[in-house]
Amino acid sequence: MKLFKMYVNKLISGVRAGALFPQKPTIRFYPEVESCPSCGRKLHVQKSWEKTIVTMNIGAFLVKEVVFECPNDKTVFTSPDLRALAPAKCTYGFDVIVHVGMSLFVHCRNEREIMKDLASRNIFISEREIGYLGRKFVIYLALAHRESREQLVHSMMKRGGYILHVDGTCEGDSPHLFCGLDGISEIVLDNIKIPSERKELLIPFFQRIKKQYGDPLALVHDMGIGILMAVEEVFPGLPDFICHFHFLRDVGKDLLLQDYQSIIKQLRKYNVRALLRQKARYLEKKIGLHSDVIADLKASLESGELKTACVERIPALATYTLIHWAFESSSESRAYGFPFDRTHLEFYQRLKKIHCLLGNIMDIRLRDKAKDNRSFIQLQQLLEEVLADNELNESAASMEAKAKVFDKLREALRIALPEGKNGLNDGGDERDIKSIESEVIEFREWLVSDEKRKETYVKMIEQLDKYWEKLFSDPLVVNTPQGQMIIVPQRTNNILEQFFRGEKRRCRKKSGTASLNKTLKAILADTPLVRNLENDEYSRIILNGCPSLTERFAQIDDKTVREQLRQAEKNQNRIPPAVKSIIKQIDLPERISTLFLGKGKISANCHLRQ
Repeated sequence: MKLFKMYVNKLISGVRAGALFPQKPTIRFYPEVESCPSCGRKLHVQKSWEKTIVTMNIGAFLVKEVVFECPNDKTVFTSPDLRALAPAKCTYGFDVIVHVGMSLFVHCRNEREIMKDLASRNIFISEREIGYLGRKFVIYLALAHRESREQLVHSMMKRGGYILHVDGTCEGDSPHLFCGLDGISEIVLDNIKIPSERKELLIPFFQRIKKQYGDPLALVHDMGIGILMAVEEVFPGLPDFICHFHFLRDVGKDLLLQDYQSIIKQLRKYNVRALLRQKARYLEKKIGLHSDVIADLKASLESGELKTACVERIPALATYTLIHWAFESSSESRAYGFPFDRTHLEFYQRLKKIHCLLGNIMDIRLRDKAKDNRSFIQLQQLLEEVLADNELNESAASMEAKAKVFDKLREALRIALPEGKNGLNDGGDERDIKSIESEVIEFREWLVSDEKRKETYVKMIEQLDKYWEKLFSDPLVVNTPQGQMIIVPQRTNNILEQFFRGEKRRCRKKSGTASLNKTLKAILADTPLVRNLENDEYSRIILNGCPSLTERFAQIDDKTVREQLRQAEKNQNRIPPAVKSIIKQIDLPERISTLFLGKGKISANCHLRQ
């Protein structure tokens, strides 16, 4: 090992890896013992072998290892120094695996970027190998996580226990990536990939968490039927909370979706957005949008009187401005999504205001025989046809009335408020849960105080009654080594929602594509554990006294890692390479036809079917 240490010392002095030697160096490794620790007999040489290893510090070098064997019990002795550098049967060292894993999952760099970065360090590796080492990194981390389970449990017990937040994410036909996270420490505890969030698929996952970490203090989740049923079976009697945001969203969808879809359908029928954009483009060319005209309009709006300098062009500019004001309805969105944000209804309401305004303007301008009314008249005529639609007006009126009731419930629950600025990150008002419950009780009493209102909102009342106990509960009193502690569970599952949004954002940054369907299909279930590395206490626990992940991974059995990799590959349901080569053949149907039916049969049959 003297030569090896010399190489490292040269690196420390500032020499780049791979530029140390004109030719690839050779380093020899031997077992640390020459006699068997059990019987004391002198060890014999069993074999010697050589292989190229690549590490961050040295780059590529040739390894020659001598393996000893006890002549008595045939125990094999290898070099611990070599095993600390790289996994058995692996070309790349633990430090390369860690570098690739951190680059992929923490720094969100894609395979090509990492390949170029490593090449600049004289470490040459393919994009495919980088992807493989990334999966290896996740498996090593997952095994370190599981080996540290007792220390993690001990750490959570010092805080009184853990609150289990569970949720899943998917995209398109991808599997559901389902996670369990401690709401107190914000540590990801376990993950699974499942086809759907059905009860029978979730129960084994919850049982595994229960076996590994014990019963949680409470659970927080959305209103998925599969989750509710699985929680009831695995964690009976435990405090179980429904996310207030998810509850509100589901209530709002049930209440408003039918009217909202009708509004969207009717607006699309008249192609109103496209016609307004066409009109705006025409006006833009006509008036030229000169700064002096815009300045005159702005000055007129501020003073309340029309300026005479460009009086003939201001109506056209005012029409152009009103059209874009209608499109600005999206600015009313608070990034909550439907049913909290209702941009199509807001767009309809703005069209209605513009139509009413134009009617008043035209009454005055026609009476005064004002010139250049054409832009006003054309816009009014366009809106007249749309706003004369009875179905559209009835749906909008119905939704406006229901939206007022829904917003009243939002105010009572003190979450996702119309004036809120946190969007999907909104965790709700910090008011105590009893005060919020009192306001919701008052809201419910108001709903049932009128028979007509009670009949209209019967489903909302039923949902409030059904989930009341899961929405409101007393704070949890727990015993800790420091004494009793009061824990107030978060009343939203926002911690996991934020987590998944962060994961998707990182994946999009790395891949450069909006769709994550393929990514969710390909990634390993335990990939979310990487986020735990941002937690200092978690990092200290899984390092288990080691100064770095590189040394910690060297302690993990590489046979287990290889087995986990094989299992992961099997679960990917990938097309075997041999089948891939077959399906690339353009004339595959003809070849299969020849194989089973004889020559010419496929073309004849196809011709008959046509």
